[in-house]
Amino acid sequence: MATQYAITGTTAKALSASVERAVTEGALEPGAALPPVRRLAEDLGISPGTVATAYKELRRRGIVVTRGRGGTVVAPAPAVASRRPPKVPEGLRDLAGGHPDPAFLPDLLPPVRLSPGARSHRSSPRLPGLEEAVRDWLGADGVPVEHVTFAHGALDMIGRLLSVELRPGDAVAVEDPGYHHLLDLVTALGLRTVAVAVDDEGMRPEALRDALRAGARAVVCGPRAQNPWGGRFTPARRDALVAVLREAPEVLVIENDHAGSVAAAPLHTLTGGGLARWAHVATVTKYLGTDLRWAAAACDATTLARHDGRMLLTSGWVSHLLQETVLGLMTDPATRDLVCRARDAYEERRLALIGELGRHGITAHGVSGMNVWVPVRDESAVVNGLRTHGWWVAAGARFRIGGAPGVRITAAGLPPADGRRLAADFAAVLGESQATYGG
Repeated sequence: MATQYAITGTTAKALSASVERAVTEGALEPGAALPPVRRLAEDLGISPGTVATAYKELRRRGIVVTRGRGGTVVAPAPAVASRRPPKVPEGLRDLAGGHPDPAFLPDLLPPVRLSPGARSHRSSPRLPGLEEAVRDWLGADGVPVEHVTFAHGALDMIGRLLSVELRPGDAVAVEDPGYHHLLDLVTALGLRTVAVAVDDEGMRPEALRDALRAGARAVVCGPRAQNPWGGRFTPARRDALVAVLREAPEVLVIENDHAGSVAAAPLHTLTGGGLARWAHVATVTKYLGTDLRWAAAACDATTLARHDGRMLLTSGWVSHLLQETVLGLMTDPATRDLVCRARDAYEERRLALIGELGRHGITAHGVSGMNVWVPVRDESAVVNGLRTHGWWVAAGARFRIGGAPGVRITAAGLPPADGRRLAADFAAVLGESQATYGG
């Protein structure tokens, strides 16, 4: 067998429960290979069909994935237990988390006027003042704002939209490299990812067309501050992508503008191009507070009805206390000034790091947002090498589907002087790697 853990059971239900229990308890770690169907069937004295049914159920629930000739393995972020990113080793500078600089986040204070405890929040789920502020916010960037709604963060919104629109086994076109939590979410919903290559201008039109021809029923993309590459739509790229999407009017297009006001790039949205099914999702966690689990979306009427219908049956609404907090921050002049200063600082730090890397002959990407993507030949060698110099960066494997290797560096908290030192250490690590592995 390909693993030391002994899978048990004689029915598909018992087999899948055995694997799930092992994943939950850590006996089977992400990436661990499960035995081939026929081998496990022979070992347990059951039919291959029973094992295949168990594996199918585990795939549907996002616990395992199938990698063609690579067999069935535990998913990178299986949808069980409470797996969290590894803790940053003591003494290292954390450049892996994708977090904003705390110095540019406003103080979060509860609203002065607390929401009454007994009233029909389901009948009035959105505060009128915040709804109007959202229309002003998104409308100023050219997003159609006739229909808007709220959710508990961007991934909560996207997950709900995908779950009401698609069925297990359906395909979703996603960026490659792309946001790792989104990739995990798609898998956990029992959906298939179809990789769409990106460059400094976002999704590549021909790659998107290929994904649609491959049967993708939804597209999730970042219009700016693309994570982890840092790309952003230009007007020309926006128009080219809209032209491709118009060829598939039944496909739901979800635009995730997660960095918004601190992206340091204008928004060239897909949503004003006459698409039939679309949603523009915007959140404030990167510049108002990482604990503000709130997001807004503008969308077409059908998408609004489906999203709000499902929310009505689950959480019902977003806390009015949270909404009042967000509204207070969005309309506070001092907070607006702080956000502008954050945007300028993040751009200075990102561009400074890219420039310093370039002076060492190291190519890096990041025309918007808080992250820098650096292509490398050996992710592990670079991550471990930088660790010896006191830096903790993110290996690109979690962000990639089939793209080339790289590492992601969060530059938001990295002043230019520190970026200069990191670039020198990066060059040293690459030199050490070349000497070890022969270039």
